Amino acid sequence: MSMQLLAKVLAPLLGLFILSVGNGFLSSLTTLRLDASGASANMVGIVSSAYFIGLTIGALFHDRLIVRIGHIRAYSSFASLGVVSILMQALSPDWTVWILARLVYGWTTVGIFLVIESWLLLAADQSVRGRLLALYMISFYGAGALSQVLLGSVAGLGETAPFITAAMLASLSVLPIVILPRITPTVERVEALKPSRLFQMSPSGVIGCFGSGVAIAAIYSLLPLYLQHTGLQVEEVGHMMASVILGAMVLQYPVGRWSDRQDRRIVLITLAFICLLLCAAILLLPHTSTTLMITMFLFGGGVFAIYPVSVSFAADRASSESLVPIIQGLLLINSLGSAISPIAISPVMNHFGASGLFWSLAVLNVGLISFFFWRRGVRPESNHVAPFAATTAMTPVGAELRVTDEMIQGVHDNES
Repeated sequence: MSMQLLAKVLAPLLGLFILSVGNGFLSSLTTLRLDASGASANMVGIVSSAYFIGLTIGALFHDRLIVRIGHIRAYSSFASLGVVSILMQALSPDWTVWILARLVYGWTTVGIFLVIESWLLLAADQSVRGRLLALYMISFYGAGALSQVLLGSVAGLGETAPFITAAMLASLSVLPIVILPRITPTVERVEALKPSRLFQMSPSGVIGCFGSGVAIAAIYSLLPLYLQHTGLQVEEVGHMMASVILGAMVLQYPVGRWSDRQDRRIVLITLAFICLLLCAAILLLPHTSTTLMITMFLFGGGVFAIYPVSVSFAADRASSESLVPIIQGLLLINSLGSAISPIAISPVMNHFGASGLFWSLAVLNVGLISFFFWRRGVRPESNHVAPFAATTAMTPVGAELRVTDEMIQGVHDNES
């Protein structure tokens, strides 16, 4: 990658890193503070879902706003509103205020991601998109892991200090965008395929992405609650969450490469089965802090890999002109699962205790295993159109980062 290209993408990647550090510990902190205030698991689920609902709504409409006002102004506007929403949580302990604040913060966060990802998309041609995507993942997951490690230290500064810190980081993330050398990219309207059409084309891809959204949202929003109820201190909770995110970053690529040499549905079945075993181990076996951290690392690797393998499986059956709409549509399916997850799982935790989280995830993985087995019997394996590309969930426009020249050529070869 040339220094000229790196200079073009340095600003959005730095902005992403700075913002994601605050965003990472804010998610866990919201759950822990609600629990400490005596809120029920149901209330934690509602507040957590508000964030993912905001993400989903913003993913559908923000492209129009960015087209109208431009990337720099849009990023500054989203960051400013994000700062306000974070400070709302610091100013008021009222759960209704927190629901509104998290909804707005989700809405602004996906706008910021949309600016960053479309910026990366137009910084270079398709031949280097894989490397740009790798830099994106390192910035996103690296910041997420760092934020969880810092959680205990930041939470110890005082009642409102963590929220103020997150607000400061959100504000500081604007500086690289407005100071460093930059281009002015443009955004096209998002036109994802309808869910019914997506399901007809790739039922396994749709169910895999939806299930992944349910599981990942539960990890971000409800796992800190489970860990605190097992007796861990805030700092220890942060370390466990960092282990989950590191597992997601480290294991995604080798799992994906394995899926290039195997029927991807077999890979999805194996991942879901491993996650099921890990859920059983967490629920039924005694564990030390070391064994729990290893379990969290493996669990993060398994859960977070289901989404990109599902997207790759759906892409194997796509036509060249439908690649981008399929990936965009699957992202929105994933976001829908994330929005539903905390509301659906928190009542189980309210009834059965904190362990209800992993009972719910176990049931989810049993459902995924059963569905993938059924579909494998109904429809045979497809050809792999291109090597797997490791990725985290992105915005509909940023989903185009996955579509490289190699993938398009593979689809053309598959069609001929």
